[in-house]
Amino acid sequence: MALNSSIEWTEGTWNPVTGCTKVSPGCKNCYAERMANRLVGMNQPRYRNGFEVTLQPDLVRLPLRWRQPRTIFVNSMSDLFHKEIPESFIAEVFLTMLDAHWHTFQILTKRAERLAELIGGLPWPFNVWMGVSVESPRYLPRIERLRGVPAAVRFLSVEPLLARIPLFPLTGIDWVIVGGESGPGARPMEADWVREIRNRCVEGGVPFFFKQWGGVRKGRAGRLLDGRTWDQMPRPTVRWQPSESPTCGHPRTHLLVRPGQAGVVSVYSGLSSDGASEDLTDLSGCLNL
Repeated sequence: MALNSSIEWTEGTWNPVTGCTKVSPGCKNCYAERMANRLVGMNQPRYRNGFEVTLQPDLVRLPLRWRQPRTIFVNSMSDLFHKEIPESFIAEVFLTMLDAHWHTFQILTKRAERLAELIGGLPWPFNVWMGVSVESPRYLPRIERLRGVPAAVRFLSVEPLLARIPLFPLTGIDWVIVGGESGPGARPMEADWVREIRNRCVEGGVPFFFKQWGGVRKGRAGRLLDGRTWDQMPRPTVRWQPSESPTCGHPRTHLLVRPGQAGVVSVYSGLSSDGASEDLTDLSGCLNL
């Protein structure tokens, strides 16, 4: 499932998994759950299980068919690090992102604990951005776990912002998005909560993106903060790379890392004309994961 997106900070969505469960107060009025319920009513086959976590394996390699570079929000209708998603499936998603190096992929999770557990077994190429959601001070520990991820962009989605977050921590963070809750039952967001985070970002040189004020009719509230829009974007930084051992002999941008048995790593070194991987080679020890 892939669609052009109206989300202000991305261009499209890709959902190799659909469905989720609530883990913190930010999930209370989940937009994805509302959308899934509508799709169930429309008999959309992808939502045959409603909003239960459902793997969509036929969509895992979909981005390879899109030849025009685009910025893609991964799993806008789920959470890639949900406990019900097998590690092997998560690895397959990362392999696709590594292969589709002409796209930029944005992943967002509330499950920072599982993210931290899986960091070392996944490739983190330059085109993969990783973020965590932080809706109140109680969930600041998610940021600490994000700092350990060697993604080219580490970002925070502070949406819905449900409380003031004083002394907002920015060390090791490349981008901050802030927004209010929207839709039925939307909880209010104070302007000074937003300004405080904006000011810390400006002082710290961290790009700041203000997504929306939100509310039941978010279009009326708009996106202006103190008379202007804030659409700053991050600058990626190289934090991960495969080993440059001369014995590997494969172009770094085409390496596809597949975890194997007993630490063995299998690598695909190219793509066939239909987007499928080819030239499977055992390159044990050629990558530092």
